[in-house]
Amino acid sequence: MSRPAISDDRPTRSQVAGFLEDLDREGRLLAAAAAAAGPGADVPPCPGWRVRDLVRHIGAVHRWAATLVARRAATPPPLDDPPEPADEELVSWYRDSHRLVVDTLAAAPADLDCWTFHTAPSPSPLAFWARRQAHETAVHRYDAERARGGEPSPIERDFAVDGIDELLRGFHTRDRSRLRSERPRVVRVRAVDAGPDAVWTVRLTDRPAVAVRAVEGEADAELSGPADQLYLALWNRTDVPRVTGDPALAALWRERSGI
Repeated sequence: MSRPAISDDRPTRSQVAGFLEDLDREGRLLAAAAAAAGPGADVPPCPGWRVRDLVRHIGAVHRWAATLVARRAATPPPLDDPPEPADEELVSWYRDSHRLVVDTLAAAPADLDCWTFHTAPSPSPLAFWARRQAHETAVHRYDAERARGGEPSPIERDFAVDGIDELLRGFHTRDRSRLRSERPRVVRVRAVDAGPDAVWTVRLTDRPAVAVRAVEGEADAELSGPADQLYLALWNRTDVPRVTGDPALAALWRERSGI
């Protein structure tokens, strides 16, 4: 579905409603894929994980986020080791975890005040957490569907563009991001099917990256492709559809951009 872009000049509730629809849909798809794959299936995008590890992880993240929002926590609660439900209870436990975070966010007030953790533009903590949980779930839904086999569910273009924006301007501008270069480099990222605004310039140095949603100056390399493919590639689930310029920057991305 199309949703208002995250910015300060949009009504918070319309943003939140769109992301909650995304979160609800992606969690249902994840649960169905996990059930079809079985708890012992390998998860190809996450070497060393089986479906039970994936489901335990995302279910624990849902419960952690729901606790944070419900308590209006000013500092993050500890993200403890996830529980270990029995294999036969795993998907049911995940569905309960998913329902908890959807319902908690839906019930939260528009003026919610709580901790958030990155620099992507967001008009409120509520919009931040609805957005973050939607994208967290979408990426891991893809993982679960890869474990199941068959064709993964499509990723809607505007949702993918928003996720690219969150990743570039949110995660990779944080101090903890490892996406850095010993010498200054500039990477352009372009979603070719999403109009002239779906382009980013990412400046890499030995400090946290600086990313803007615009064309600024010359780039050493451009990573481009349809928004849905680029979204998965930038989360290191697939290869970048097209790289022009210095291919070493695409390799650097694969090596250092893990979250």
